[in-house]
Amino acid sequence: MTLLHRRALLAAPVLIAAPALAQTAFTRPIRLVIPWAPGGTTDILGRIVAEPLGQAIGQQVVVENRTGASGNIGSDLVAKAAPDGHTILFGSMSTHAMNHALMRTMPFDGVADFTPLSMLGFAVNTMVVHPSVPSQTLPEFIAYARANPEKIAYASAGPGSTNHLCAALFENMTGVRMVHVPYRGGQPAVTDTVAGQTQLFFSAATQTMPHVEGGRLRLLAVTEATRWSRQPNIPTVGEAVPGYEMAVWYGAFGPKGMAPALQQRLNAELNRVMTLPEVKDRLAGMGVEVAPESTDAFAQRLRADAEKWGALIRRLGIEAS
Repeated sequence: MTLLHRRALLAAPVLIAAPALAQTAFTRPIRLVIPWAPGGTTDILGRIVAEPLGQAIGQQVVVENRTGASGNIGSDLVAKAAPDGHTILFGSMSTHAMNHALMRTMPFDGVADFTPLSMLGFAVNTMVVHPSVPSQTLPEFIAYARANPEKIAYASAGPGSTNHLCAALFENMTGVRMVHVPYRGGQPAVTDTVAGQTQLFFSAATQTMPHVEGGRLRLLAVTEATRWSRQPNIPTVGEAVPGYEMAVWYGAFGPKGMAPALQQRLNAELNRVMTLPEVKDRLAGMGVEVAPESTDAFAQRLRADAEKWGALIRRLGIEAS
């Protein structure tokens, strides 16, 4: 073997590895788009994750709030960005699995126009009632609501909100008939439930638990598939209504067409950051439980939820306000 041939063989692994390395390299700051206003759960989540993620990939992660159209404006910006990993989105179940059915026109496809990067976590979602409701357990509540059709009024943050869809799914699966009272946001909805103007509210633990702990609301269940680790004695809705699940999740997305190697690197880095003790503890205090997944598992969840909620929304004729 000649010296030239030996040099060529030695150089070959470097030449092969270089393109793969380039696919996962970050050469400038990362733009982390949050499609809602500052102060919400997704925004806080992004700001908690930004610094450790930047340290992991060697570039600053800059949080940018691009609000409007129920999350569609910021999400569309990312859908149309270059798939080089320098623009990513922290979205949610609503933007990617619900808006397509709630809105008459959409600027993007929440499944097809994005590369799923990582499941970030679930916002623990609760089912609470006013203390005037005589039911102490969920089975008792179902029996009471069936015996008193349209006597229970449930609050929501507006037509098409997750609060609304939780209750609509509950009605659909139990056969109970209740009255929907939509508000312009979650805060007035929980305020009127505490006051007894409405009797039922499905909402994030961050919004309801202070009132539960103060005795102003009664916690009947959580809507996820598994019990809440911080309240293990509280059942899930699905334990009384088999098949019921509303898991309000948050996820990270890139534009479609992202290189698989880059997708997998971001998945690994995000999953590692989300399980750092300081990140998990801060999120747990907000009622958000970390739930890292592979890209394939997250993609499967996204498709399944888009089909599930799209079908329910269309069947019930729900439109966003």
